[in-house]
Order: sequence, then C-alpha cells, then structure tokens
Amino acid sequence: MTLRVCLAGATGWAGAALARGIAQAADLELVAGVSRRHAGRRLGEVLGIPELDAPLSASAADALAGDCDVFVEYTQPEAATGNVTAALQRGAHVVIGTSGLADPDFAVIDALARRRERGVLAVGNFSLVNLLLQKCAELAARHLPQWEILDYADAGKLDAPSGTARELAHRLSQVRLPRLTVPLDQVQGPGESRGATLGGTQVHSIRLPGYVISAEVVFGLLDQRLTLRYDAGSSPEAYVEGALLAIRKVGGFVGLRRGLDSVLDLLSAPPASR
Repeated sequence: MTLRVCLAGATGWAGAALARGIAQAADLELVAGVSRRHAGRRLGEVLGIPELDAPLSASAADALAGDCDVFVEYTQPEAATGNVTAALQRGAHVVIGTSGLADPDFAVIDALARRRERGVLAVGNFSLVNLLLQKCAELAARHLPQWEILDYADAGKLDAPSGTARELAHRLSQVRLPRLTVPLDQVQGPGESRGATLGGTQVHSIRLPGYVISAEVVFGLLDQRLTLRYDAGSSPEAYVEGALLAIRKVGGFVGLRRGLDSVLDLLSAPPASR
C-alpha cells in the first residue's frame, strides 16, 4: 500500500530533504505541499526533481483539498497548531516535526486526534542519534537525582527552548523530577539566570552563530559529573530516515504520541551490518 503524503514546509531546509527522501521511497507518494513562497508551482520544479509533480499551495487548508493519508507539519510554531487541526479535520494522520510547541498545545491536539480517531506523532528531533541520547539520559536519570539541560542553536532560531530540548525535558520528567539543592525562590540574584523550568528541569537556551542544534544534559553527583551531548551537523539529511519511519508508523495508533521510540524500539533492534 502506498501512503499519500502532504508536506507542509516542503521547500524549507528540512522539508526539502524530506521531500527528496519521499521521492526515493517506493511505498510513499508526495501528493501535495505547502510553501507560501512557491505557491502555484510544482515541487519538482522548485527542487529540481522532475518526478515530484506535487502542487504547492500557500496554506495547509488548500493543500488538503485533495486526499492524503499523512500530513507532515514542518513549518513554524505559530502556524503548526492550525495546520495540524486542519489535517485532522480532513481525516489525515499527522507527523509533527515543527519545534516550539508546548504541552498545552499537545493536549489540544491529542484531544482532537482522539475525537477524529487519528494518530499524531510529535518528534522534536528525527535524528536516530538524538534518540539514543534521550534513551541514555532516561537511564541516567533513574540513578542520578540532579541534572540540567543546555540547549544550543543558531543565533537566528526564534523558538527557545528548541524542540530537541523540550522533548528531552519531557522525557526526563516521565522518569522523575530532578532535585534542586537551592530552590528557585531562594536564588540570590536574577532568577532568569537559572533558566526556564520545563517539566521540572532547568533548561538554558544559548543562541549563537556557529551552532545548528545541540543538546546537552549534565548530571551531577558528589565529586562526579556525567555529561551526555548530541550535536547536529549542517545537513538536514540526518533527520530524513527518522521522519520516513514516522510517516510509515503514524497510522498504527489513535491519539498523540511523542518521540520516535513510541513507535520504534530502536534499542532492541539488532545492529546494522556494515
């Protein structure tokens, strides 16, 4: 069975790479895309891939006028909830790659998905290496009671913390809450210096030239420290494999799930041969 995909953000940095990945997948068909800048054109014309004949629309509502099985949201936080709502109302399953959504946004999306009996998979970072960081951090949190997250991104990234850091904080909160030696209301000096609290974890967002996306979680114990870190390179190719997996898996459940490992048991899989 071929899954028909509508991709919002199809000409963006990550979306274009995913569009190329879909074009190479025998079981997926890209039937529509959203790109305000290139609306009215064909995606293949914009990306230089003749076999991609999907029309580009200025809005998700227009792109969803045709039938699709899976809608992929890869745009901006301010548009994401509206796009996802439109897709669910049209009967599509949804994969969310847009960062910047908060827990209340996900609660609204989950409720609608359950009413429409559709699946939504929200992934802050589609990298399989990042997934390993999350799993290792969860294991460490079971044994080490204190940690904080450092969230690095390019100076121009508007959303803070990043989806990568938000997802990491959420996952750690499912293990337990970290212990603060000095409660935040007892900090002497600007309270903002202790970062933002997400799911009980202090998150510090750094925005400087030279970064793409990095996430670092630091665990502390008396006289010792454990640091786990993920660094993305300058190419969006690292996210394509995970996004394709998400598209293939999202139709297998109802409601919202967060994280690739909610549909993929990566750690139990045998290692790939080289």
